[in-house]
Amino acid sequence: MTVQGKTVSAIDIAKGALSFLPDVPHILPSLASLALLRPHSRRSMGLLFQETARKHAKSVFLKSDQQCWTYGQANSICNQMARGLLSMGVKAGDTVGLLSANRPEALLAVIACAKLGAVAALLNINQQGSVQAHSLKLVKPRIILACDRGLDILKQLESNDNTLLKGVDLLSLQTDSNHLRVSDFRSAWSTQPVHNLAQTAQITASSPCFYIFTSGTTGLPKASVMSHYRWLQAASGMSTAVRLTASDVFYCCLPLYHNNALTVSLGVVLASGACFALDEKFSASQFWRRISHYRATAFCYIGELLRYLLNQVPHMDDQNHEIRLILGNGLRPEIWEDFEHRFGIHQIFEFYGASESNLGFMNAFGLKETVGFCPMPFEVIACDADSEQVVRNQHGFCETVGRGEVGLLISEVTELRPFDGYTDPKANEGKLLRNVFKHGDCWFNSGDLVRRQGWQHIQFVDRLGDTFRWKGENVATSEVEGVLAKLPFLEHAVVYGVKLDGFDGRAGMAAIAVKPGALLDLDALAAHVCSQLPGYAVPQYLRVIQAVETTGTFKYQKVQLKKEGIDQNQVKDALYRFDSATRSYTALV
Repeated sequence: MTVQGKTVSAIDIAKGALSFLPDVPHILPSLASLALLRPHSRRSMGLLFQETARKHAKSVFLKSDQQCWTYGQANSICNQMARGLLSMGVKAGDTVGLLSANRPEALLAVIACAKLGAVAALLNINQQGSVQAHSLKLVKPRIILACDRGLDILKQLESNDNTLLKGVDLLSLQTDSNHLRVSDFRSAWSTQPVHNLAQTAQITASSPCFYIFTSGTTGLPKASVMSHYRWLQAASGMSTAVRLTASDVFYCCLPLYHNNALTVSLGVVLASGACFALDEKFSASQFWRRISHYRATAFCYIGELLRYLLNQVPHMDDQNHEIRLILGNGLRPEIWEDFEHRFGIHQIFEFYGASESNLGFMNAFGLKETVGFCPMPFEVIACDADSEQVVRNQHGFCETVGRGEVGLLISEVTELRPFDGYTDPKANEGKLLRNVFKHGDCWFNSGDLVRRQGWQHIQFVDRLGDTFRWKGENVATSEVEGVLAKLPFLEHAVVYGVKLDGFDGRAGMAAIAVKPGALLDLDALAAHVCSQLPGYAVPQYLRVIQAVETTGTFKYQKVQLKKEGIDQNQVKDALYRFDSATRSYTALV
């Protein structure tokens, strides 16, 4: 791969383990709960919320911009909402669609579904048209709860296809809704009894809790199944590592339709009795003001969120906050220390996981430049990044890679670590590898290339589909993006491989956006990439774009960029080619 990553030593582990000693009495219950949890256990998100609400009834559970609810109040509302759904014919196993911006009512409705045993389908509020229609067809909701913006999307879908929502009840989460022909959800639950439901204690952990949709960056979204079992595993495991207390305020501005909000953030809050501060959306310019507004002590990040914060003009208030820890994934190694020192946040709990994955990694020992530790067995196997196929030996089995080497991350599918998969069974087999190390075994294919760091730690390198082969070498796009991110005049850089006539493999291409008010310095860019990257990883082409298109969770949209490549019939932006003789970029004509 392009850049050599760090490895983990026994000394690193020993130093990290010492930090746990003072908190051992506090984390033992979480560890015991995690050890005893089984797929057939009568445990669920709803039951955990109910138990936490009993212990912390008068403590604040949920804050929004204008209101706050104690655990006791929120539990009563969730019970009423669950009974409201029941009165409309929703039963355990039925799907309830949620199409809403980040609103407190949406979060409470998810918990209400969990208490009832219904499955909440978290529809992406940023998707419209055929993509949203596709998502609805995947989950077939019995009813849909939506904010006004969500109702606008549904009305447009209905005007395009009057059969799509046939038989589906549409209910407004906003009591002041402008959609007069839509039922008001509040009127269905506000007069219901507030005591706990008998059904909640009967739900088994293996039951589906909610559906989360993949981002659809490489095609139409798929609906991944999150079971109560995996949700509880994540909540207990992450809570053990981050050690939130009931006095913490955990800030979340990530969309509720993403697992970093609904599993990671909500999970650690409920496991500790902390407060969940829900904001409608992320704003880089207002972020620290919002943190102060909520008096937050922790927050969840994802993808490029931290890079957006670093790109803001330095301010004297950069460390004027009460944040003591952050939790998330996607913090690139090249900005780790810069972020830590500028904002004075030294507890960074990076993790690795995926909506459909049956394992996760957590930076429990407080190390740098790692997605962390996984106590469960996993393997990193040899893979041909160009063909995107695993490498098999003469016996037809896969081979593992050594410490410090890069390969494909896989995890075995077992009874205790099931693959919950997607709502579409045809999509499931594509994520599984069979006969990996012996005949009959089955492993989950993460699709991610990682570096084995030792001591059960890994470092994320790239998505398999993003890595490409050039001049006989594998190039990890994320590592090239990291090198380009060091240039002070670039806002963002997206790297991908493009096909060239007469050449094997793919040539590296970078779509770059220049910071407002800055000038593109091609000489400095060329000198920088040539000094930081091996020759085969230097981008052969540059495309200067106005802005980088991302998903709602800051994942780069590369599909269209790859399709357009260097075709000047399609690309109207300025294009540059790398001249290896002069080690410079010249205009492509």
